[in-house]
Formats: sequence, structure tokens, C-alpha cells
Amino acid sequence: MQAEAGDLAVLYEDADLAVLDKPAGLAVHPGAGRATGTLAHHLLARYPEMAGVGGPGRPGIVHRLDQGTSGVLVVARTPAAYARLARAFADRRVAKTYLAIVYGAPQPPAGLIDAPVGRHAQRRKEMAVRTGGRPARTAYRTLASFGEAAGVALLELDLLTGRTHQIRVHLKHRGHPLVGDPVYGEARWKALPRPLQAPLRDFPRPALHAWRLTFRHPVDDRALTFAAPVPADLQELWERVAGSPLPHLVVPFQDFPSTGGSR
Repeated sequence: MQAEAGDLAVLYEDADLAVLDKPAGLAVHPGAGRATGTLAHHLLARYPEMAGVGGPGRPGIVHRLDQGTSGVLVVARTPAAYARLARAFADRRVAKTYLAIVYGAPQPPAGLIDAPVGRHAQRRKEMAVRTGGRPARTAYRTLASFGEAAGVALLELDLLTGRTHQIRVHLKHRGHPLVGDPVYGEARWKALPRPLQAPLRDFPRPALHAWRLTFRHPVDDRALTFAAPVPADLQELWERVAGSPLPHLVVPFQDFPSTGGSR
């Protein structure tokens, strides 16, 4: 693949890795119907040494975000860092925290969604909670709500497993679909007061943001935590619907036990 110049919001970089704030609408790597203009192409322009890191068409990519999801993403700049980061993700030694705006107010306001996720039986491009699916767990906590059952809520979500579309599927399963989700969403805006309908109806993407990522550095084993600022579109959506700014968000530091000999 060819390098393509493009803006990258770099939160941190060193000789082994880079941490980025991916905007919504940018695909992470080439796929069906998208051969150019991805994050992977832009990475090659800034970090040409990544051409030989990872699989074909996915230079340095050790995990991914859906095209419509914004937020923090780590990439590897060397083969050694790639192998160690990929193993850390596979072994669930990376803490991934998301923010979401959903319809309704979950009850209880905090809890664990533990429901297997697999390919939808009829719509093969979609995922669903289903018997025989792969184990999937998502912890959630309500940070703010407006309008209770017929309104919206801001959730903090810890992704304890990493299934395709897991958060989107789990939230739909619990009856609280993401605002703006074109696949798993619902037109709940129709039941809300007219002044609130337009911002919810017209929001152009799933209201989901990969907010925080905590992992150990693949070379020196430092515990690292990075947070991507909440994007302006999510802030504006909340303000237009709730009539107040998003609540202040604190980024706690989360330490991990040393990985010892796995490095």
C-alpha cells in the first residue's frame, strides 16, 4: 500500500509506539470498498518504518475502532512492539474505556452486561446476542441522564472482552441503543419532545467514543494511561438535548501488575 499524507492527532509517540486520537469517519485500515484514505495510509506517511510491521495493509495496527467511532488508538512502530502489544490485547491486559450517549436510563445505573455475541442468524453483516456466541462482557456506569426512561444517558463503559460491535450489540440488547447508530439503533427520538428530536434524529454516527486506554509499554514495561478528549460533536449533542454541558470527566490512573517474563 502507498503512503498518503493526512492529519494525525498524536497524543504520544516514542521509538516503539504511537498513541492517536482517531476522528469519527476515518477507517482504520483498507477493507471492502475502501482502498485509500485510511488511518493506515496516513500512518505510513508519518512513520515509513511501519511498512514492515504487522500484516499486509495494516501497518502497526494491533487493534481497531469502527469507522464511526472516535477515540484513542495505539499503534506499533517496530516488530517487537507489535508482537508484545498484540499479545497484551489478546491476553486482555489492556484496559479500554468508552463513553456513549444512549436512549433511556439504565436500571440499575451501573452493572455488568454478560451476554454472548455472535453473527446474526439472518443478517450476516451484523452481530447479535445469541446462544453459542463468544463470551462477551461489558461493564457500564451511568455518568448523567436526562429525561429518565424516555430521555438519554451518558455512560462510561469498560470493554472486558473485545468482540466485533460488542458495545453496540450489548447496549441494544439491554434496551439502550446508541444514539445515531445506523445498524443497531432505534428511532427513539420520535417519542421525545419536539425540540429534542432534531439533534438526535440527525446525529450522523454512533455516539461512541474510545475515551481511555491503559496498558504497559511493550519495551520498558511502564504503565501508561491515555485519554482522548471528548469530540465536539458529542459535547454539542449532549448540550442540545440535556441543556447543560457534559459532566467533568476524571481520568484515573490504573496500574497493572508487571508482565514479568512475557516481555
